[in-house]
Amino acid sequence: MVPGKTGKSSYREAEAARLIGVTIDELRSLIRRHIVESEDDLANCHKATYYPADLVVLKLLSATTMAATISR
Repeated sequence: MVPGKTGKSSYREAEAARLIGVTIDELRSLIRRHIVESEDDLANCHKATYYPADLVVLKLLSATTMAATISR
């Protein structure tokens, strides 16, 4: 589930993971594979703020990753 009109404009790491249906480790893995450029960037992942548009992109990446895993 990706948030709709909940009135909330940003989410912390645990909330973002829960809303897109993945664990925090899976969220970090998605970010590592598709977004950050260095391990230093990933080290700050737990401090990040996620916006609704971020969650949509992460949910799509998660679905794509899961589909690729299943088709192997």
